[in-house]
Amino acid sequence: MVQPSDGLSLSLLGTFRLEADGREVQLPIGAQRVLALLALQGRMSRSRLAGTLWPDSTEDRARACLRTSLWRANQAVPGVVTATTTTADLSVLLAVDVQRLVREARDIWQEGPTPPVQLGRMPGDVRELLPDWEDEWLNADRERLRQLQIHLQEALAEELTAQGRYGLALEVALAALRLDVTRESAHRAVIRVHLAEGNISEARRAYATCQRVLWEELGSRPTPATRQMIE
Repeated sequence: MVQPSDGLSLSLLGTFRLEADGREVQLPIGAQRVLALLALQGRMSRSRLAGTLWPDSTEDRARACLRTSLWRANQAVPGVVTATTTTADLSVLLAVDVQRLVREARDIWQEGPTPPVQLGRMPGDVRELLPDWEDEWLNADRERLRQLQIHLQEALAEELTAQGRYGLALEVALAALRLDVTRESAHRAVIRVHLAEGNISEARRAYATCQRVLWEELGSRPTPATRQMIE
């Protein structure tokens, strides 16, 4: 059993990992899913939590599974889940990577990137939400977080371009493009770096690639916003 600590962290981007004071804590899969769902949705009623995680079970069976999972989670890390007779939530001491990512995105879009954010957002550093899990309730959050991370890459590329750090800006922009080759805003990020650096031929080559990919993959042409960058 791990004693209460302020060194608690939960990672959901990539594989599930719960840590206390730098040590990984092993949990049964049911307890893992309880923590993951609460981390994504926040405080929930026990009935909704049980119904979401055990949709094919009877109500009584689902509630019993939830009680067992809550007990096992708090046996492993006392207080990691706070539960009443009607609701459940995560401890305020638990740091969750998904929640940190959302806060980072808000900081960037509301105030602009700061040096610590830039250093923490490395090229191509986009990880899928629990990729080995097949639970349907993860699908919407998976796409939401994938889009959020790509937007962060594009925002960072734009900021680095404005700072004149063209090499790193191009690396970040190309990383975003690799995540979704049909994403026109990522193509624009690449073109923007080349234009800012004065590499007109590279910008035209990047635009030609954008044209080809959009036509071959989507049967469409670049939007006016992209065409005007070259014209």
